Amino acid sequence: MNAHTVLTAMLPEHLLLAGILLLLVLELVSRRERDFLPVTVIVTFAAAFAAARLFVGDYAGAPFPGQFSVDPGAALGKAVLLALTIPVLLIARGEFAGPRFSILLLSSLYGACLILSADSFLTLFLGIELMSLPVYALVLLAMARPASIEGALKYLVLGGAGTATLLLGISFVFGATGSFAVAAFAEAMASADPIARAGVVLVTIAFLLKAAVVPFHTWAPDAYEGASVPVTAYMATLIKSAVLLAAVRLFAGVTVPAWMIFLLAGLPLLSMVWGNLTAMRQPGFRRMIAYSSIAHAGYLFYAFLGPEPGRFEAVLFYIVAYGLMNLLAFVSLPAGEDDATRDALDNFKGLFHRNPYAAVLIGVAMLSLAGIPPFPGFVAKFLIFLNVIEAGYTGWAVAGLLGSYLGIYFYLRVIQYMFMSAGAEPAAAPPSRALAFAASLCCLLPVVLLTLFPGWVLDRL
Repeated sequence: MNAHTVLTAMLPEHLLLAGILLLLVLELVSRRERDFLPVTVIVTFAAAFAAARLFVGDYAGAPFPGQFSVDPGAALGKAVLLALTIPVLLIARGEFAGPRFSILLLSSLYGACLILSADSFLTLFLGIELMSLPVYALVLLAMARPASIEGALKYLVLGGAGTATLLLGISFVFGATGSFAVAAFAEAMASADPIARAGVVLVTIAFLLKAAVVPFHTWAPDAYEGASVPVTAYMATLIKSAVLLAAVRLFAGVTVPAWMIFLLAGLPLLSMVWGNLTAMRQPGFRRMIAYSSIAHAGYLFYAFLGPEPGRFEAVLFYIVAYGLMNLLAFVSLPAGEDDATRDALDNFKGLFHRNPYAAVLIGVAMLSLAGIPPFPGFVAKFLIFLNVIEAGYTGWAVAGLLGSYLGIYFYLRVIQYMFMSAGAEPAAAPPSRALAFAASLCCLLPVVLLTLFPGWVLDRL
């Protein structure tokens, strides 16, 4: 083990860990209330910059061979996750006091970065737990309604069930292959041994549960609704993105066999249809986004049907487009008298007349999430379904396209509320309006780049 390799390859993780320790020290020595979020933003930006430098420099290294390694793809994934966190931090300033939010968020990010470099199931499990455990507390941290307790409990219980399922699957894979290496997953999938196949199925189900794919989705609507806006944005964007990028690493070099089609095509298709249909009936924005994210998880898992060379590109582009659009919607949410009022879709009525800038940004986000050209969401879905067709699953691709059309209605309903409905009197401006504007610019500028030059971006992934 080379000290220089450990320092360089794990620089983003080291910066996050240093940030956590710095926040703990500042809390201990501070004699008065401090605003810890600026420190958190600086630390996150530094970690994102470090990951981006590793990607640009085509760095590859294994500080802990067989357990943890970094390649340009892993570095790019970390840079994307860390960069997407910055708008979340900017809109969190008015809702969280003290260091607890910042420490928990950085701890969760540390776990997310860890799983993107995992070479063994031991590191993968450790990273998933480090990523998930702080989020259970974040759901309750700024409890704004009684439903927060129920949402956090459901998330904890079903998250625990997912962890148990993952461990059981890992034990089966180890029993069949004699190895904890992530590469053993591909070996187990190609095996005819029923123990090996059972392990593959259980590990896959654990990832489906973490990503909230039907029928393992029941925790998401209550957790999204019960959490505060920044935490919901973090769960909907960062947690889901980290899980999918980890799944890409798990399925690296794997061509999906016929016996896995139901798990990686049937359940994702069901997720698309159920998520889109159920989102139509939701009266609250966060609950609607929860069912929207369930549908989008289906689109993302569809990518695993495609050939392995284009899988990472399709998933990463989708994650960037989906993450930016979700964050753009969350940072532009209109003000309300309380959390329930702010979350109600009725609060969006007439928003264009009260706040044209916010209404336009939310409208762009809704159109992109619906997959309407020329927005990035259209290109992202096109890449997914193109990969599926190239793999020879034309029927599944057509069924997925039909399922995606179901989602257009509820996205357009939000636009109709904002632009074509009479609204209430303007609400008082939130205290963090300037930071929300800065967060919206952080999302809007990359959205413009993805809309105008998607080919240029794809060439660099």
